[in-house]
Amino acid sequence: MRRVLLFSALAAILFSAVAVAQQSSGNASIDPEHIFLKEPVNSPITVVTEPVKGSDIPVQLIYVETVDGMYAPIGLRKPPGNGPFPIILFAHMNGGLGAQWIREWTQNGSWTLEQFLKAGYAVAWMRYRAEVNNSYGARLVEKRREGRQIFNRGPLEYDDAISIIKYVKTLPYVDPNRVGYVGLSHGGEMLMKITSEYDGLRAGIASEPASGEFLARKSPPRNPGEPPPPETVAVNTEEMQKKSTEEVRKQIDMSVATERIRSIKTPILVLGRDRDHNQAIFRANYELLREAGKEVAWKSYDHDEHGFIFVRRNAQGIYAPDPVQAQIVKDSIVYFDSYMKKP
Repeated sequence: MRRVLLFSALAAILFSAVAVAQQSSGNASIDPEHIFLKEPVNSPITVVTEPVKGSDIPVQLIYVETVDGMYAPIGLRKPPGNGPFPIILFAHMNGGLGAQWIREWTQNGSWTLEQFLKAGYAVAWMRYRAEVNNSYGARLVEKRREGRQIFNRGPLEYDDAISIIKYVKTLPYVDPNRVGYVGLSHGGEMLMKITSEYDGLRAGIASEPASGEFLARKSPPRNPGEPPPPETVAVNTEEMQKKSTEEVRKQIDMSVATERIRSIKTPILVLGRDRDHNQAIFRANYELLREAGKEVAWKSYDHDEHGFIFVRRNAQGIYAPDPVQAQIVKDSIVYFDSYMKKP
């Protein structure tokens, strides 16, 4: 037993001495407690450039390292020249589906992004890990165990978005002080989560934000067999919208929602859809930001389709935005111009 104890003590001393020697001799390893390197080994960043049909501006498919060392793909396009350009990141609903989603949407769902390109913005479709229901709460906290990361919870999709925001700020053709964000539906709720924990966006747009989880809404249970409401209702007058917003506010845990909103500093434009079955949560999201004294604005539009801000090619393979879609994109560019293009 004495020999075992002596051996353990000697091993501990030796390990400590090696660690000190490595530190004093300039260990360049990312994992310095376990390996010694005189020169750093760069993390590879794979960039694949592909043409985009109907456009002279190609897309760069880039894999961005997230907080836990996994990779999230983005599809980035920039105007001609060296910049530095303002950039807008686009989040379409919930996550998953990876680089294939970016390639499909770049080729067939990028009319909106191309209007921003014409206005002088770099743009990027983002993909992030899939949404996990009812998982939002504690902030991600990183600690160390044996020299490596350990978290209080698994990273979530909006943590990936923060990693992407931080990454694009390092690009030589991007102005790091002019990064914006457009999120649709769950992507809009992600904007609330991002900005409550991270103050690195110049401005953001939450289009039809499904922010029930962020606002700690407790939805009333449905009767057994009761079908869900249609995504687009036939009629939703201003009076009906006001009444339903009042009802939604009663379902929100105001103490939790207020605490989450308190730390937001980013200017936000909330975009609603008059006949959306979730219009009340969109409006409540705006009202609670306004009542908390945040820099927030509101616009709402009448359109048949949830997600109408993003224009896709039709069956004939062409982009044919309707007047409401053209208007929401025009309004969005004007909004960002007011923040991104100030002297």
